[in-house]
Amino acid sequence: MSIHNLPANKVSLDDEIIIRHVDANIILDWLHAGVTDIHLGGKASLFYGIIFAATGVIIHAVFAENYWLLAGLSTGFFLLGPFLAMGLYDLSRRMESGEPPSLRPTLIAWLPNLVNIMLFTVLLIFVFLAWAGLSMSIFAHFFHGAEPTFIDVVISVFTFKQPTFLLIYFSAGAVFAAFIFSISVIAMPLMLDRNTSAWTAAITSLRTCARNPITMTLWAGCIVVLVGFGLATNFLGLILTMPVVGHASWHVYRQLIVIKE
Repeated sequence: MSIHNLPANKVSLDDEIIIRHVDANIILDWLHAGVTDIHLGGKASLFYGIIFAATGVIIHAVFAENYWLLAGLSTGFFLLGPFLAMGLYDLSRRMESGEPPSLRPTLIAWLPNLVNIMLFTVLLIFVFLAWAGLSMSIFAHFFHGAEPTFIDVVISVFTFKQPTFLLIYFSAGAVFAAFIFSISVIAMPLMLDRNTSAWTAAITSLRTCARNPITMTLWAGCIVVLVGFGLATNFLGLILTMPVVGHASWHVYRQLIVIKE
């Protein structure tokens, strides 16, 4: 069936949305599906990976001298990942329906549900800015208003010179990341696929995480590892790891959510 002929009726909380319970070993299937979609998507998939990597390089180049700001922007940038991966979700959706992989239609995949996707994206941006501001405040507090160098931060991390700084910084980051993950892991694919409202999508995502707490926590951990690898390779690894995450996230949605017509 062509993707253009798929039902686009609006889904609300009044419709029956069934959330499946799955075992944690399904994560391997999600990762395998993500890798398979990269292979099938070819240049279209790698295009999005290059965008992620290039954005990371630009952020690093512009703010390299202000690591206290760079840390918040680099990690916070990936809070916007659910929106930036929209094209990857659409590419997986189209390939699943039997269409050949093509980059052009994925670039405007968000247009049919523009208002709700933009509302959700504004929320992501707000959280991104809040985290960037908090990150700078934490650095300023523990480094006494100075602008620490990269070496200063590395020494603090590996020598536990400032254990309170590490505890507060990473705990705060984890709270922001957990919030974004919980409301968006299902939300963006659902809004793309079924034209749902931002509210319905966010609530469904939260319910999905509550229904599968262990599996979704482990899946979040996989995302952290894949993104962390990309960052550790001077962003080059993101060319592959971000498409894996994006494509796999589509299959997470497809295997966890059933909507009765």
